[in-house]
Amino acid sequence: MSVDWPRSPRSSALAGRPRERRRRLVSGEVVVVRHGETEWSAAGRHTSRTDLGLTAAGRERARALAGALGGRSFALVLSSPLRRARETCELAGFGACAELCEELREWDYGDYEGRTTAEIRAQRPDWLLWRDGCPGGERPSQVAARAERVLERIRAADGDVVIFAHGHILRVLAALWLELGVEAGGRLLLGAGHFGVLGHERETRALAAWNLAP
Repeated sequence: MSVDWPRSPRSSALAGRPRERRRRLVSGEVVVVRHGETEWSAAGRHTSRTDLGLTAAGRERARALAGALGGRSFALVLSSPLRRARETCELAGFGACAELCEELREWDYGDYEGRTTAEIRAQRPDWLLWRDGCPGGERPSQVAARAERVLERIRAADGDVVIFAHGHILRVLAALWLELGVEAGGRLLLGAGHFGVLGHERETRALAAWNLAP
């Protein structure tokens, strides 16, 4: 299934400015892709370091991404080094040109690895990942620092970028793109095998599209 790609609007006022000035104001778009389904994601189990592969449904969704993404060219392709993200990237047709990026690993859930939110809240009723982080894992500020380093790579790219990674790290990345706090990622649902487009409204960073299925 092909996707009618949304493009960020460009100001007509920028059209007459020198190319260098326009590029400083408006950079390329960023397509963020969450990996396809795994057994743990289907069960709602928090998965960071555990290196799972895709289910049959996850592989099918990843292949469908090839049709959705195939109509665009990208100056930079980044993937988390974890198997589920790499498989999604490869099945989508970008394995040969992808760079593995350690900063794109999923939020480290520490002691909560493999547990569902219901299981965690049975012991800690007020727990909120976006505020509290995970004992033995990462705090929100640590994940934000990693995401900022990815944004530096994006800003240095000369053109559009596509990223294959995980739900929570991509939601943090999107929140920071929008110049919001990490906690805003909690409002940006991103399903397994779905993708979003980060773009611009003139020179302002904006959300061009989100949680799209291929």
